[in-house]
Amino acid sequence: MQQSVLIRNNVNITGDGKEVILFAHGFGCDQNAWQFVVDAFIDDYKVILFDYTGSGQSDINQYISAKYSTLDGYVQDVLEICEALDLRDVIFIGHSVSSMIGVLAANLKPEYFSKLVLVGPSARYLNDGDYIGGFEKDDLENLFEFMDSNYLGWSSTMAPAIMGNADRPALGGFLTESFCSTDPKVARDFARVTFFSDNRADLSKLKIPSLTLQCAEDIIAPNSVGKYVHQHAPGNEIVMLNATGHCPHISEPEETIRAIKAFIN
Repeated sequence: MQQSVLIRNNVNITGDGKEVILFAHGFGCDQNAWQFVVDAFIDDYKVILFDYTGSGQSDINQYISAKYSTLDGYVQDVLEICEALDLRDVIFIGHSVSSMIGVLAANLKPEYFSKLVLVGPSARYLNDGDYIGGFEKDDLENLFEFMDSNYLGWSSTMAPAIMGNADRPALGGFLTESFCSTDPKVARDFARVTFFSDNRADLSKLKIPSLTLQCAEDIIAPNSVGKYVHQHAPGNEIVMLNATGHCPHISEPEETIRAIKAFIN
């Protein structure tokens, strides 16, 4: 079990500390998305990086659409990694959809986690009555139609928009490359699961201290959703970053590192 999980999810371990940080990437990415922040933690922590099944250098042969048709499949990846490495009291740092994967994992197995850092979280992307998630259903259906008909075109349009920081096109290029290297079938599945999930009711069950890192001018997770997470997750702290776009760990790593360290220390 241990070796097969570590190979399946391309688990990499680095760092000299006793406390463990587990970094979990967002949609369309893999563990390389954390490359700009990891070095700041390896002197003081044991750092674990992985790719969700179907992403990055994971074993794509073990990707089963039915298993990953809800976030529970991805939650299982996280919990199985913790189990395989016999981890306890992990600091979980999740970007985007991984924020809610972390919440779900901590609700199921709180003993595995000591703190959660939620980078650009959203408990629901769809608008719903008074709740402003940022997207209407028609917008998302159009998005998926474009994705289904021309995945590479979709990637090269969407990735720079998600990244923001148009004045630094290399950042959008970095994310585009990541999107384009993801298997289109997996990406379509993961996108649907991400954008149509509703995890609002899961926030109140959280028993682990957590931090929300909310970016300015984020088209994927606007301020309203970050504040919603903060208000509904017990014991949640929030930091409003100056970073713009949806990927502060890539666009503004130093600001992101400072906010994480202030919380976990």
